[in-house]
Amino acid sequence: MKEIITDSIRYWEPRRIVFNAALALVLVASYGYYQPSLASLRWQPVIGLLLMAVIANVLYCSAYFADVFFQMSEYRQTWKRNRWALLAVGTAFAAGLFLFYS
Repeated sequence: MKEIITDSIRYWEPRRIVFNAALALVLVASYGYYQPSLASLRWQPVIGLLLMAVIANVLYCSAYFADVFFQMSEYRQTWKRNRWALLAVGTAFAAGLFLFYS
C-alpha cells in the first residue's frame, strides 16, 4: 500500500503545476476578453476566482482516490499507462468551469 500511495504522489503532485497553469491561462484569457481594463477590477470577482481555485485544487486531490483504487486492482499496469487521461479530462472540466463562472 505504501508503494502505491508513494507512486500516486510522485505522479500527481508534479502535474498539479500543469493543472494550475492551465487554470491560470483560462483566467487570464477570460479576464482579458471580458475585462479589458485593470481599472475595472473589483474585489468580489477576485475573491470568487480564488475560491474557485481552492475548490479546483481540492477536487484535483480526488484523483488520488481514483489512482489508488485502480492501482490496487489487477489493471494496475494498464492504469499507469493511461492515467494521463484522467489528468486531461479533469483539467478540461476545471477549465470549462472556470470559463463558465468567470
